[in-house]
Amino acid sequence: MYVYKMYCINTKVRVRYAETDQMGFVYYGVYAQYYEVGRVELLRSLGLSYSKIEDLGYFLPVVNLAVNYKKSAFYDNELNIQTTIKEIPRCKITFFYEIFNEANELLNEGSTTLVFINKKSKKICTAPNILIERLSDKFH
Repeated sequence: MYVYKMYCINTKVRVRYAETDQMGFVYYGVYAQYYEVGRVELLRSLGLSYSKIEDLGYFLPVVNLAVNYKKSAFYDNELNIQTTIKEIPRCKITFFYEIFNEANELLNEGSTTLVFINKKSKKICTAPNILIERLSDKFH
């Protein structure tokens, strides 16, 4: 039996009025922004940021976004974004997300896959060693 090793963090966000539609629901496209918040905070928890990764010579574009809506979120709800990495990245990195409301009900789950691009050559490359090392430390 294979046991997944993973690294997971939680990030809280409060739904802003501008993120809701006329019916009072969080607009479906906003969830991609919430995923980005979780992703950025997970990297920050490793002592990295997008700007640091770019300074090291990498771009990190999203190449896939998957979303599965379960329940709605509403204005002023406090949401918990649980962001997880399940494997050490090579040329790509996949983040998994679960978003819960204040009652701990699962509202949304999804994933994003990003690829590492060398800034100079504009070609896919392997992940920066610093990211691999820091994640490896978390997986042990």
